[in-house]
Amino acid sequence: MVLLTAREVALRLRNGSLSSTDVVSQCIERSRLARVLNAFITHTHESAMSRAAEADRRISAGQPLSQLDGIPVAFKDNFCTKGVKTSCGSRMLRNFYPPYSATVVQRLAGKGTVMMGKTNMDEFAMGSGSVDSIYGPSRNPWSRSVRYRERRLGDAEPLRVQATSGQVSYSLPSSTEKQKTCEDDETLSDEDDWLIAGGSSGGSAVAVATGASFIALGSDTGGSVRNPASYCGVFGYKPTYGLVSRHGLIPLVNSMDAPSIFARSTDDLAAALEIVAGHDIRDSTTVREQYKPFSLPDDLSVKDLHVGIPTEYHAPGLSQGMLDAWSWVADLFDNAGAKVSRVSLPHTQYSIVCYSVLCACEVASNMARYDGIQFGHRSEQGSSTHALYAATRHEGFNDVVRGRIFAGNYFLLKRNYEKYFVKAQQVRQLIAEDYRHVFSSGVNVLLTPTTFGDAPSYRSFIGADNRTRSMQEDVFTQPANMAGIPAVSVPVMLSERGLPLGLQLMADNFHDKQLLTCAKWLESQVNFPRFDPVTDS
Repeated sequence: MVLLTAREVALRLRNGSLSSTDVVSQCIERSRLARVLNAFITHTHESAMSRAAEADRRISAGQPLSQLDGIPVAFKDNFCTKGVKTSCGSRMLRNFYPPYSATVVQRLAGKGTVMMGKTNMDEFAMGSGSVDSIYGPSRNPWSRSVRYRERRLGDAEPLRVQATSGQVSYSLPSSTEKQKTCEDDETLSDEDDWLIAGGSSGGSAVAVATGASFIALGSDTGGSVRNPASYCGVFGYKPTYGLVSRHGLIPLVNSMDAPSIFARSTDDLAAALEIVAGHDIRDSTTVREQYKPFSLPDDLSVKDLHVGIPTEYHAPGLSQGMLDAWSWVADLFDNAGAKVSRVSLPHTQYSIVCYSVLCACEVASNMARYDGIQFGHRSEQGSSTHALYAATRHEGFNDVVRGRIFAGNYFLLKRNYEKYFVKAQQVRQLIAEDYRHVFSSGVNVLLTPTTFGDAPSYRSFIGADNRTRSMQEDVFTQPANMAGIPAVSVPVMLSERGLPLGLQLMADNFHDKQLLTCAKWLESQVNFPRFDPVTDS
């Protein structure tokens, strides 16, 4: 059951072969078995069982609130949840219990979903590995995979991956000769040899990948949902900016933050979007036009589709496995009758630097509210107001957050404002114009890598500082946030190390249905293997 999609579970709930209380009980058991992965900060198991019982009564009476009534969901710990701790993975908010819930939380609850808890994340969503939380890092469930551990320990040769037009096959070599498959230290310890989950929404990705939840929400500012989705072998979807309300999402970068969705299928993504999307009077950035819900067709064809391959995404450092996956999927589209052509996004190369400036500026503004006076952590060093502010922020924020605040305030100085912030905004417009030009030329979707390769080990990941790692990890995903366009990461195959590889699809603003329909077609073609990290370990 734990490897079923939300749609498959929903069908069983309707026909009576499963009950929501059974499903929730199984998810609770999964979260306990996989607790070493540290996906959750806060569990809400008691209230989950109560809500599941209510869902069972509604479904038995033939009055479900939605197609997701009774389905377990989880929320990244930067979505406000009334009466449930919302910490952002930070000491600053470790005892913060919001008096209200985020709009997306309210809407999902109103349609009968069952909240399993709040998931782990990088502090205030600043990171790309989910390793900078005060509650400890989240671990990738594929670290526990037999196929990966054997290759990591040298007990087996790399997995042989053969991608042909129409299918991908994996074969295990007959030889058991010792062979190292990565370039880490000789000492193999579970303390530092596990794989990162990606970030900053890594806990939500792990929750879905392990079966502790069927759908999970995260925030995506520069790839924080698509990145861990790729590393953990699940689907990660960032809607068009303004399609989903940000009310109650504790902000990182207001102009780029997007409440986003993890699931095990594109149908599940669409089902969750149907509930959370639409105008919200409490968020002026949501579109005012009435949202028209949609379901994805089962009769799929890409014959009239034009797929663009951005030349700038052939970046140095792209792994051979990811290149092979990219080429294979492009061939799948071509062989199915789609038009596949190379396109250019010339200002992409400036996107990550531009993002670094804008992110720091908005962080400096957003973090100013945490002063120890109104809410959050308050230092006991209160000899003066200035001393209270300084001590509170030093104690409450980690080095990463303080560093971005420092950089943002520097960029916003009067003498630097035009040189950095204004210039970055101008470059951002050029980046968005690149996408508009490509989509207006007839291209329907863009196909790119989501990450450089499969998930790195924790040891190799922390070899570089947070800022450097974030710039590296967000290269392929972050431009979509700059332009506000929808994007989705689709797991397509396993690497030679037996780890997931994800590719990204992007579409024009508010063409979310076309994007998810294309992703569903790709899902049906690649037949990505379903993996149970608890039993296959």
